[in-house]
Amino acid sequence: MEEIYLKPFQSLMFLIRDWSYPYEHAYGLEGGNTFLEKRMQVKQTQHEELQNVRKHIHSCFSNISCFLLPHPGLKVATNPHFDGRLRDIDPDFKKELLSLIPLLLAPENLVEKEISGSKVTCRDLVQYFKAYMKIYQGEELPHPKSMLQATAEANNLAAVAGAKDTYIKSMEQVCGGDKPYIAPADLERSHEELKQNSIKQFCTIKKMGGEEFCRRYQEQLEAEMDEAYANFVKHNDGKNIFYAARTPATLFALMFAMYVVSLVTGFVGINSVAMLCNLIMGVALVSLCTWAYVKYSGEFREVGSVIDQVAETLWEQRTPRKVFCKLFEVVRNKVTRSTLLPAQRNRLPSNNNVKKKN
Repeated sequence: MEEIYLKPFQSLMFLIRDWSYPYEHAYGLEGGNTFLEKRMQVKQTQHEELQNVRKHIHSCFSNISCFLLPHPGLKVATNPHFDGRLRDIDPDFKKELLSLIPLLLAPENLVEKEISGSKVTCRDLVQYFKAYMKIYQGEELPHPKSMLQATAEANNLAAVAGAKDTYIKSMEQVCGGDKPYIAPADLERSHEELKQNSIKQFCTIKKMGGEEFCRRYQEQLEAEMDEAYANFVKHNDGKNIFYAARTPATLFALMFAMYVVSLVTGFVGINSVAMLCNLIMGVALVSLCTWAYVKYSGEFREVGSVIDQVAETLWEQRTPRKVFCKLFEVVRNKVTRSTLLPAQRNRLPSNNNVKKKN
């Protein structure tokens, strides 16, 4: 897993307005950088917190600068009806603005946004915005260390989003909406292959936070891909015409089996089993009619889902032996219990009589 140790942010400019000491540090970028260099020095006489703030700022930004602006003028500061007219602004302020604006917006000064050496895409930018919004929700300004941690989190989330998007697009090519039904084994094989490719992509992206920190987001990526795969499986099963007919076929087979068993047991004389089979056959018939109504009308979908789940459980048993195993066990226990009870009742009076004679 590749980790980066570059400074996460590109540039930081301190813009100081109302600078009142041009005789010490002149207006503009040159005087501001001189002033900033003096202020950002780390000295042993400073408080530990002040030292840490300066160190964190230096460790977070590749380029740090400062620009000094004069006061915009008394007409701007004291006039409540100031509407932005240039003639009301102090000439020195307008002169320095002509130097400041090109530093920020000139085409040669506009660069692609990078964080930790990786170019930021629009999708990545959304993740960074979400991370920064969390730490700015409090009443106090966050520390540079918090900004660094939020950037590491957003950096990993962006890598997760990119890898997941690659997986989703690749799976769409395999079993998307316009693709035909694919065998479940082939779909699972494609899922495993594409999943490993996405994990490999996630691991090759430069990330911040260390291996243990990134490991959590890799596990999150794997969980999200497994969830997406489950949805693809359901979507693929919906394309199988036999899968759609699984529930009615299962219920019809159940009714037919119960009908045959009821005939045989009724002929043999086991009326209780025959009645039980008739009851199951009736329930299956009602379930089939209810399922057909749910699919036709779209109402009572919860009931239809329950019927589908029961039918799927019966379908997965595959063989009649597994389907009727529990049923025969119940019947056998019931028959055994009914034959033993009369014998026990006959035996009890004889024992009592023996006791009375003694």
